[in-house]
Amino acid sequence: MSFDLVLFGGTGDLAWRKLMPALFQAWRHGKLPAGGRILAVGRNALDAAGYRDWLQQRFNDLSGPTRPSAEAFSDFAAQLHYLQLDLTQPAHYRRLQRWLKQPKAEEGRAAAADTVVLYLATSPHLFPQICEQLGAVGLNGPEVRVVLEKPLGHDLESARAINRAVGAVFSESQALRIDHYLGKSAVQNLTALRFGNALFEPLWRRESIASIEITLAESLGVGTRGDFYDRTGALRDMVQNHALQLLTMIAMEPPARHEADAIRNEKLKVLQALKPFDAHSARRDVVRGQYRAGVCQGRAVPGYTEEGSVPAHSRCETFVALRTEVRNWRWAGVPFYLRTGKRLAAGSAYIVVNFRAVPHPIFPGPHPANKLVIKLQPEDGLELHLLAAKGASGLETLAPVSLDLDFDKAFLEDRVGAYERLLLEAIHGRLNLFVRSDEQEEAWRWVEPVLQAWREDDAAGLGPRPYAAGSWGPAGASALVARDGFSWAEEQ
Repeated sequence: MSFDLVLFGGTGDLAWRKLMPALFQAWRHGKLPAGGRILAVGRNALDAAGYRDWLQQRFNDLSGPTRPSAEAFSDFAAQLHYLQLDLTQPAHYRRLQRWLKQPKAEEGRAAAADTVVLYLATSPHLFPQICEQLGAVGLNGPEVRVVLEKPLGHDLESARAINRAVGAVFSESQALRIDHYLGKSAVQNLTALRFGNALFEPLWRRESIASIEITLAESLGVGTRGDFYDRTGALRDMVQNHALQLLTMIAMEPPARHEADAIRNEKLKVLQALKPFDAHSARRDVVRGQYRAGVCQGRAVPGYTEEGSVPAHSRCETFVALRTEVRNWRWAGVPFYLRTGKRLAAGSAYIVVNFRAVPHPIFPGPHPANKLVIKLQPEDGLELHLLAAKGASGLETLAPVSLDLDFDKAFLEDRVGAYERLLLEAIHGRLNLFVRSDEQEEAWRWVEPVLQAWREDDAAGLGPRPYAAGSWGPAGASALVARDGFSWAEEQ
């Protein structure tokens, strides 16, 4: 198949830090279809050769396998093109339309591409205008797919407005809302773990599982993104999208088929079954925090309000921990704990499934209950924590043991990064890993009462709870789970 991938925002941070390295890896792995062209669109006054030089300089800042040799980059860059456009000018879209519709024979193709992927790596407030102008010049035919990068809206109303604008030009099957966590290998293996094996699914319910925790922790601060982050916060940046998508993958019912709509229908049912917040529960079951100066990974770091571009009296949350439930027969009464934050003790993401203790212990104890840890980053893998007999005394003494599967080692030759996987899925038109509009809007609907409660608290002078950089967040996060008799993984 032939394809054209147009990257709006082609000179932005996302393009050179994530998307172009992912495309290079796909090319290096032999997974990028032959006969493809990659067109970067931006306002900078560059030609194709200038853009390739610009990108190569930034690739030199990369480390490890993402950094190409000069020869490899030269071969990859033969597919790269550049078009200077001002996305606020309707006339400029005609230039893009001509470039896509009239490819040159000397570039290896005498006809238009089979597939056109338009990746909007721009500020979301431009999405409606970009989509409108794409439709005006006819770049919304059945061969076209538009990829929408988060954040998709600031609240439910703005998310609906974006979806209406996109839906006026593109069908739902053409609109691919990206969530890079869904491209991670360990997340992909959630589906395989549950629905490809007979071992876990019979236990995947309230009778066997005591609680589930999802942690998305970052040791970094906001860095140079202070202005953006202060308008977003941890709830919008991480919970409304990444954490809730992981929750749906954990809690959904088995889909009838391994197809996009069958999977997304089940995920939507989970979001609709989440216990809703009200003014009282938003304050009881949600903890928000903001990091102060501290020591993170051995070095002193400033507090959030001391970071560049952050207002001195900001009430933006850099940490969220919350408790919720999925109100259906499978999960009734099982608490789900979600936690995310910046400047935490470690940069790691994982899901912990805590199983119930045996109903009648016959060995001297106490002993920890079994648990399954699904590791998302920095490494991908699974750990199953069990109990086994210890020492020469036979079965009288039990000790914790674990079965550890490292996906990086087990599937070394087939490792694919999150953005690499998602870009390839977009090119091939496979929608399983992309978020449907009704999922997205249901997630916004669920977090809105929390946002409203925080606005009221801010007006009353009640801001986020402070926590020291390098810790695991405010003490209230530990108290949140301790109410149910549980503790976070690092406290166990």
